[in-house]
Amino acid sequence: MAYLRAFLIIIISWMVFTTAVIASIDVYPFNDAVKEQRFTQLVSELRCPKCQNNNLADSNAGLAKDLKDIVYEKIQAGESDEQIIAFMKQRYGDFISYKPPLNVKTLLIWFGPVLAILLGAFGIFRYSSKHHISNKTETSAISESSRQLLDDWANDEGEDEL
Repeated sequence: MAYLRAFLIIIISWMVFTTAVIASIDVYPFNDAVKEQRFTQLVSELRCPKCQNNNLADSNAGLAKDLKDIVYEKIQAGESDEQIIAFMKQRYGDFISYKPPLNVKTLLIWFGPVLAILLGAFGIFRYSSKHHISNKTETSAISESSRQLLDDWANDEGEDEL
């Protein structure tokens, strides 16, 4: 029994301490604070093509790591932010950027949400106005028939008592 307990403690300890070794942090050493700031800004602005809703800085995908390496190399080579973004857009399309340009291909991206809201508001207005009119006429018809029924009932009650 003591051997089993010692074995379990060793296994659990091994599992706890080896997971810390497996987790790695990518380090990109810069000799200039400006370059490091540019790198941080670029990997925050560029979207991971695999993760789709994460930027390169937040993504753990292998492709994101490769793209961060490319950004690092291009910054170290002295390329400007515009050149790096242009390279990424050429390779991965406008999707790589959280700020796609306004052109024919991206009209739906830019104006789609506004169009959807306007169409939804128009549909709700149209639906409610159509039902409001029909409910109003039905209500008045019901009220009139109810009033007639009440009048008849009241008259019948009065005749029964006499």
